[in-house]
Amino acid sequence: MDLGIAGRRAIVCAASQGLGRACAESLAREGVHLVLNARREEPLAKAAAEIRAAYGVEVDIVAGDLNEASDRDRLLAACPAPDILVCNPGIRQVPGDFRTWTREDWLWWWDGHFHSMIDLITRTTPGMAERKFGRVVSITVSFIKFPQVGFAHSHAARLALSGAIASMVRELIPHNVVINSVAPGLFDTDALHTNLHGHAARGNTTYEAIVEDRKKTCPAGRFADPAECGDLVAFLCGSKAGFITGQNIVNDGGVYQGLF
Repeated sequence: MDLGIAGRRAIVCAASQGLGRACAESLAREGVHLVLNARREEPLAKAAAEIRAAYGVEVDIVAGDLNEASDRDRLLAACPAPDILVCNPGIRQVPGDFRTWTREDWLWWWDGHFHSMIDLITRTTPGMAERKFGRVVSITVSFIKFPQVGFAHSHAARLALSGAIASMVRELIPHNVVINSVAPGLFDTDALHTNLHGHAARGNTTYEAIVEDRKKTCPAGRFADPAECGDLVAFLCGSKAGFITGQNIVNDGGVYQGLF
């Protein structure tokens, strides 16, 4: 299927690896020119070179921490008129005890998962609306549908972002600008395996046992390929997805059993 976005320009956050990299590749396959962001320049430059060589699209990079306003400024200066924005905070979730967190701990997660992404959306969607085309996809996590113990900081900020998006979409869709969220479950990324190693260490068990246990909790019986997230995001960014907006689309192999 031709998604009708060849020649468009996209900003993809946290794109040096994992789900962000997969989103960048899926968009590049459709002929979208990219500006990629991640905190570390070396792996970001490597990813950009590989995508450029594989798909023949323009790929620029802006290394920086999007918690910082100055780095968000640099990113938007590199791509002042994006057609597509993939909001991916790229912050690895680490469980903790909410009773030990300070105000500064809560605000750090708020800045990373909510304010930084809202700032990018707020600053890019007016131009999209003026040009009569815009696609924004927020990468969240399936657990916002069924919050887990130890992740109150992350869930709070992610749910706030989803709520804000739900309020925005009706003002933007008359201008062919849509915003959706993708909520992935267990994807085969470095972030997942780092998390599982941590669970194994805290639970006095083996990494292999934790992996098998997690796979058993998924009706699909496996971890997903990151490309399965990237391709979904690319579809939502396509010209054929202009009637889908304000949705939190769970992509977790059937783990979540709710209807909404």
